[in-house]
Amino acid sequence: MTLGSVALNINFYPGFFGLFLNPFFFARRELVKHVGLCASAMTGKILDVGCGRKPYQKLFTNTSEYIGMDIEISGHDHSQEDIDVFYDGKTFPFADKSIDSVLTNQVFEHVFNPDEFISEINRVLKSGGQLLLTVPFVWDEHEQPFDYGRYSSFGIKHILEKHGFEILKQYKSGTGIQAVIQLVNLYIYKKFHSRYRPLNYLLTLFFISPFNLLGFILSVYKRKDSDLYLDNVVLARKKS
Repeated sequence: MTLGSVALNINFYPGFFGLFLNPFFFARRELVKHVGLCASAMTGKILDVGCGRKPYQKLFTNTSEYIGMDIEISGHDHSQEDIDVFYDGKTFPFADKSIDSVLTNQVFEHVFNPDEFISEINRVLKSGGQLLLTVPFVWDEHEQPFDYGRYSSFGIKHILEKHGFEILKQYKSGTGIQAVIQLVNLYIYKKFHSRYRPLNYLLTLFFISPFNLLGFILSVYKRKDSDLYLDNVVLARKKS
């Protein structure tokens, strides 16, 4: 295992060491937990829309084929990513009803045409096909200028039902004190972030990890506030 793969694993699957080395500990820990709760429902040919590095691919063990698709022009570099197919931002290059399951992870906030986007997902999904969608509720502007929206739990439910989906599971990820601590850490990280990874790890270790530890302790003993949270995680099914 290379140093890069270890860093990637800590970034998206923050266990014990993530408390000390991951500035996005609560957001990533809660996200992988809730995606994992839905992953077993995703079967057959899966299309990962906005796949990037396919960080959660290994969670989907019931799929026969895993296809990563992304948009060529975005707010970040694709050179380190694992993309199988590019698309033009409007039409998915797949036939009607040709996909069994669709994953779109932290992508929907970057879509300027949300109704067209959900319609395209509906078009390529087979009847009864599954959609697993995650999208921020509380987060900073990122990948500027391609950051267009935030969605409440009610808003994301409305737009999915509007386009022919029924909600199977809906989670609020990173609630209460976890959200507060994560936003504090995000501010610190963006304020002092540098181009040098070792310096960023030192920043996290000495200035961010104390807040991670505090948030971890408080989230165990304090009552959770489900109205303040970081991300929506929704599993939905295309109606027949």
